[in-house]
Amino acid sequence: MSMTASAAVGDHLREWRLRRRMSQLDLACEAEVSSRHLSFVETGRSQPSRDMILRLAERLEVPMRERNVLLVAGGYAPVFPERSLDAPELAAAKAALDILLEGMKPYPAFAVDRHWNIVASNSALPQLYDGVDPVLMARPVNALRLSLHPKGLGPRIVNFAEWHAHVVDRLRHQIDLTADAALIELLDEVRSYGRAQPGRPRPTPAAAPQMIVPFRVRVGGEVASFFTTTMVFGTPVEVTLSELALESFFPADTETVALVKRLSALPAA
Repeated sequence: MSMTASAAVGDHLREWRLRRRMSQLDLACEAEVSSRHLSFVETGRSQPSRDMILRLAERLEVPMRERNVLLVAGGYAPVFPERSLDAPELAAAKAALDILLEGMKPYPAFAVDRHWNIVASNSALPQLYDGVDPVLMARPVNALRLSLHPKGLGPRIVNFAEWHAHVVDRLRHQIDLTADAALIELLDEVRSYGRAQPGRPRPTPAAAPQMIVPFRVRVGGEVASFFTTTMVFGTPVEVTLSELALESFFPADTETVALVKRLSALPAA
């Protein structure tokens, strides 16, 4: 391994350490290495082994995709494979995902990738998308763009300002964890949706503190209120699965249960 490779991986590790707001001493203790050795690794004076890179990446909670980047920067081959969700090797995971999505009916559920593109859906409650610009429904469909865009569901979200702020906070958190440039661009776009709807009232304080932020949207002339949950695969060793999330919408009140039941009984258009 060249000193250039050592310096490159050292720069990457230092960037992740600073992003995680850890001192060299903190990380050295977590990884059970000397702070002197860690300092040498970060400055390129010491050539880290593949195991050392992976150990530091684990303690820094570096996303799997970026661990491959660290390995390549250090002169090693990537160890975490990345496959299409339709690849034979992921058949069991895809089958489990399909079961989960179908089990959520009649309520909407989506599997999204790291950039919030929908890779699978249970196609529940199609009335939710009435009036949405067809451009936003063209693949790959981005869940955040679809829900907040002025030509998407945005104008029908009753608590738009509250939901918009919630989404922005989630994106910021993702960016803190991943440093993903595409997510930074998506955040800028999502922020613009708030500016595009200036007439929206600001959220008013609830009578009592809310445990969750609801998604309140007009469907079929009535208001449906949902809360969302996010499910991820446990201990994945594959890039695609590590970045996949299942976003499920559950009814937040009895009125929504009744509304979805009525709309689900209607024949498909």
